[in-house]
Amino acid sequence: MISETGTAPTTDEIRRWLTERIAFYVDLPIERIDPDRKLTELGLDSIYVLTMCGDIEDELGVVVDAAMIWDHPTAASLAGRLAEDVAESR
Repeated sequence: MISETGTAPTTDEIRRWLTERIAFYVDLPIERIDPDRKLTELGLDSIYVLTMCGDIEDELGVVVDAAMIWDHPTAASLAGRLAEDVAESR
């Protein structure tokens, strides 16, 4: 994922992307995905989390394990952590 400015993606850009992925996984309209709501409350289970790990690695180029996602249980908190990791990796 490249930011609109051609740099590392911002936390907001990552949060938007995560929200889109979550909506896809749980088959809900994106408008119904609250980035501050726990992922488990949105319907994500361990299989979706493993799928999300792979999607994040493919899109952002950082290694992610399921524990990181469980430790950051909302799209908003996970986006913040991922933005830090992406910035450190560049």
